[in-house]
Amino acid sequence: MATLIAPQHADPIADAEALRKACKGWGTNEKGIIEVIGHRNATQRKLIKEAYEQLFSENLIKRFEKELSGDFERAVYRWMLDPLEREAVLANTALKKSDYKVIIELSCIPSAEELLAFKRAYQARYSHSLEEDVASYFSGDMRKLVLLLVSVHRYESEVTDRKLAEAEAKILHNCFKEKEYNHDEVIRILTTRSKAQLVATFYRFRDVFGTPVTKSLASDKDKDFVSALQTAIRCIKSPQKYLERVLSDAMHKRGTDEDAITRVIVTRAEKDLEKIKELFYKKNSVTLEHAVAKETHGDYEKFLLTIMGKQAN
Repeated sequence: MATLIAPQHADPIADAEALRKACKGWGTNEKGIIEVIGHRNATQRKLIKEAYEQLFSENLIKRFEKELSGDFERAVYRWMLDPLEREAVLANTALKKSDYKVIIELSCIPSAEELLAFKRAYQARYSHSLEEDVASYFSGDMRKLVLLLVSVHRYESEVTDRKLAEAEAKILHNCFKEKEYNHDEVIRILTTRSKAQLVATFYRFRDVFGTPVTKSLASDKDKDFVSALQTAIRCIKSPQKYLERVLSDAMHKRGTDEDAITRVIVTRAEKDLEKIKELFYKKNSVTLEHAVAKETHGDYEKFLLTIMGKQAN
């Protein structure tokens, strides 16, 4: 399901030397950089960074920051970070923008153990907890919801209770019908149940009430909070569909959202980007590669296409 094409074995010393050569002299050889890092997995990239520092007494990521610029530099920077540290950086950047959707995405898509590891990486990098920062940057009902989502350690069994799913689908329906979106029961259900149990509840909701749970949410007064609930539901129910939606929105809005495109492609290239590509094609009737090539340009475009598995011509 990953799109990254990386060799089974790579020589980190040779790679470090090739990157040094690409960064030396007049003008940076961006193609040389892409040819190396665009075909190395997270473990291999970590070994390259270690070899580069040992050989040249210099931090490779900081060197890239000096040599590269714009969207290409940001994409390379995020790609070169260890995956957990990358998620910490993404979360911190999102918090500064009060971007609740990214925080919810980072909280609801990972497993319980992955979420815990990401929060540890956040604390190690920023010397305070993700929960502290969520509480500082958000307020009211949004703070309550997001704080519980980042704090939860969900039970991960695939076993579900049909009666419980039906009962809680009715609770959600009644709250949504009355537009009580911030009701304690709504937040309790979304932030405490296992993902498998929640998916069962969402399907039961559709079967009993004839509409998907996300479409039953509508409010002119609480748009951001309703959007946050919808984001959490989508991330839990079908992460790949949600991420395909992020990419589609990023490229179909007025003005391309390069940050969202980078986030999804860089974070999923070693996980499930192949599945996301399939969903994108099914929805848009064009390949994700074609859409990315249309909306991006230059070395940024070449880098994204490389880690998406598109071989250079």
